[in-house]
Amino acid sequence: MFWIYISDLLDVLADKLSKIKKEHGADSIAGLSSARCTNEENYLFQKFMRAAIGTNNVDHCARL
Repeated sequence: MFWIYISDLLDVLADKLSKIKKEHGADSIAGLSSARCTNEENYLFQKFMRAAIGTNNVDHCARL
C-alpha cells in the first residue's frame, strides 16, 4: 500500500496544475462542483477557480 501525507499531496497537485497552466493556459483547466455542496461552498469553489486558477470553465452536476 502507498501512503502519502496530505501536505505532500497538495504540493504535488499544485505543481501539476501550475505546469498544466504554464504549458497549455488557464483555460485548459476546468472545475466540476457537486450538487451536494451548499451555495456558499459552490460560490467559493467558482471564486477559487476564477481568481486563483484563472479559468471560467466551472460547472456543477446540479445542472444535469
